[in-house]
Amino acid sequence: MTLFILTETSAGYALLKAKDKKLLKRDDLTTEAATAEGVSNLLKLKSFQKFDSAATALEEVAALVEGKVTPRLASLLDEVKDEKKVSLAVSDPKLGNAIGKLPGLSIELVADSSTTDIYRAIREHLPTLIPGLLPQDMSTMALGLSHSLARHKLKFSPDKIDTMIVQAIGLLDDLDKELNNYAMRVKEWYGWHFPELAKILNDNIAYARLVLKMGMRTNWETADLAEILPEEIEGAVKSAADRSMGTEISQEDLEHIQALAEQVVGFAEYRQQLAGYLTARMNAIAPNLTALVGDLVGARLIAHAGSLTNLSKSPASTLQILGAEKALFRALKTKHDTPKYGLIYHASLIGQATGKNKGKMARVLAAKASLGLRVDALAEWDDDATEEDKAALGTEARYNLERKLAAMEGKPLKPRGVAIAPNGTAQPQKFDLNEARRYNPDADALTGDEPPASVKKSKKDKKLVEEVEDEEMADAASDDEGDSSDEDSEEESSKKKKKSKDSELEKLAEQAGLNVKRYKRKLERGEIQFDAEGKPSSVSKKDIKKAKKDAKKASKGEEKKRKRSDDGEEVDTSDKKKKKKSKSKSDE
Repeated sequence: MTLFILTETSAGYALLKAKDKKLLKRDDLTTEAATAEGVSNLLKLKSFQKFDSAATALEEVAALVEGKVTPRLASLLDEVKDEKKVSLAVSDPKLGNAIGKLPGLSIELVADSSTTDIYRAIREHLPTLIPGLLPQDMSTMALGLSHSLARHKLKFSPDKIDTMIVQAIGLLDDLDKELNNYAMRVKEWYGWHFPELAKILNDNIAYARLVLKMGMRTNWETADLAEILPEEIEGAVKSAADRSMGTEISQEDLEHIQALAEQVVGFAEYRQQLAGYLTARMNAIAPNLTALVGDLVGARLIAHAGSLTNLSKSPASTLQILGAEKALFRALKTKHDTPKYGLIYHASLIGQATGKNKGKMARVLAAKASLGLRVDALAEWDDDATEEDKAALGTEARYNLERKLAAMEGKPLKPRGVAIAPNGTAQPQKFDLNEARRYNPDADALTGDEPPASVKKSKKDKKLVEEVEDEEMADAASDDEGDSSDEDSEEESSKKKKKSKDSELEKLAEQAGLNVKRYKRKLERGEIQFDAEGKPSSVSKKDIKKAKKDAKKASKGEEKKRKRSDDGEEVDTSDKKKKKKSKSKSDE
């Protein structure tokens, strides 16, 4: 079986023919192929197809890296079709599989480790096998092709967009740290001059802007702080500046403090721009992940995994605890419970859950996020696809998760399309004022139950009707008078009863020597006693307590002295002792 060897070079494709059919099975292959003469004795050039330009060389090599067969390579392999019992050695197994699928080629492909020695010898002594190629030209062509291939990979790399997100979220975290440090330094530095300002203003950015606007605290009268602060805080700042206990500083000190305050304001403005850029990139690259966990949490997950494709390959369980690796391995080492969530804990859906439901929501959210990630990373969309179509899976999954969370928490279900705040409440939507619809009298219709239309009445009929109406009015007036008289009599009787009660209370209060109000209070408390004649007398609380104590003592003493006899009668203990003594004497 004739052996051919396919070699890819920076100058073109070379098809070499082995002089020995069992070349790959020889034991002395490495020793014979160590020199240029040995390689030329083992192999000879069958055909060579040169690249026309550097651009074609780049296209051919890029296709070979992906394991594709180009038309130029297919035309080179057509020369082997006519020969019978042919085997072809290929360096890349992917390329070998692609060549094997070509129609009309009955070739036995060899793409295993047995070809490594012969390919090493071919690369080392390639100019001797291909006439007309100089070693210097080969090195320059290889260098140029490697540079262009590297540029091509960077230009069309699917991971290059992920690096923007990774860098942006890293820079956002660094900016937060630096902003905090710089703002605290401004407060400490300017606090020597105006210490009361830190207690009035908690916002670091507003503090820095006020330092830039006011400068020395003595400028509080001329400084216009309405653009920075509301009226209430502005008045408090100016009153505090008027009676401040801070030390005096020089103009040079103030210039350095204001320079640092400018840095704080500049960093804050750039941070807002960077946050907007990150949100836009996340919505474009990973819309489903952003819809489920938010742009910041999604960006941190991508940065932790390295790229979107790496994150999409990880299962839901890995996505759930991503970022809590130390806690996981510590739990496995100490045989404790493993963590339930990592970076995904900061998602709004998990923040809305309480207690044990946080772990459940983390597990379900990680499962849905892993599905959304695979759609974001691997799906191929048409040019007509909108952003809503790309994020349809994530929005639908989030709606289902919100309903599931409401069912677990026992909260009412939110209507579809309502924006949910991080605390779980529905955000109020904007409403439009529509014009009120006017009443349309032309749309009226008769149902059939209406009274008949009025007919013209004669003068006699009108007089009769008026007389009947007058009689009815008189009867109604008489009835009203009767009802009013009954009501008046009832009211008078109730008033008389109240007066009689009040007079009785006044008499009793006079007998007890108290006011009416005090008498009522003591009567409710039970501090008024009546004698046999019915005269009331007030008793103090101390007397009532003493009487209760004496009654208790008396009852206890009687219980101790008395005991029940066999017949049920009460007998004193002294009588029992006498009976026992008499019985003992009679027995003697």
